Amino acid sequence: MIMTENATHPELHDFPAARLSVEHVTKTFETQGGRVVALQDVSVSIHEGEFVCFVGPSGCGKSTLLNIIAGLEKPDHGKALINGTPITEPGRDRLVMFQEHALFPWLDVIDNVMFGLKQKPNLNNRERMEVAKYYLYLVKMDNFAHANIYELSGGMKQRVALARSLAPNPKILLMDEPFSALDAMTREQLYGDIQDIWQKRKKTIIFVTHNVREAVCLGDRVLLFSPHPGRIREEFAVKLPRPRNINDPALADLSRTITTALKGYDSEAD
Repeated sequence: MIMTENATHPELHDFPAARLSVEHVTKTFETQGGRVVALQDVSVSIHEGEFVCFVGPSGCGKSTLLNIIAGLEKPDHGKALINGTPITEPGRDRLVMFQEHALFPWLDVIDNVMFGLKQKPNLNNRERMEVAKYYLYLVKMDNFAHANIYELSGGMKQRVALARSLAPNPKILLMDEPFSALDAMTREQLYGDIQDIWQKRKKTIIFVTHNVREAVCLGDRVLLFSPHPGRIREEFAVKLPRPRNINDPALADLSRTITTALKGYDSEAD
């Protein structure tokens, strides 16, 4: 039986509160063209259950900061912390969803979602199946549980990737431009779905995007990054009611304001 959003399995309960803090983080890379400062003295706090979007041009350090939070990169200076504990390596409390779905083609849909759950020793196979079915239900893919990955459209693959990311119940879901390769209609459908899932699960989400309107549609806050070196220059609280429609005129108005600010940072860099 497929579980509903009122399911009571303990694995579906949230982790304890997760407050994320980034304190004075600086990160540089050595390239053939010389030393590049990807991030300079970046600080930000994100509360449990917030949906925060990082927006900025290519090369502004937003994905680098996401990787530092994930534990995939180490800062040169400063630190990232969860509830006061420094992040030094990847952990099950943080999962990353990338632009590419990275599903295993030799597994069917439900086995892909169950894959991460195999690392949870407190679950037996039946319980893993229940949890996987629940998250496939949330992303509207429960009718495709036994489909092969090659049979799915791009949008369906991203839904499965989202279910796989949510199934281990991380404290923080890190999303790095997950919808950028999809067509406009599919993206619009996913905007509604991710808002619905976020309101049901209240998961902390950090979402990286170049698309200002996408950020305003999804985020509680939009943090603007300036390039060279990457810094958080400004933030905008998005107080529009949910669920939000990407074509809402009020959303378009705030998007224009943010876009104007970003263009100002680009001109400063020039």
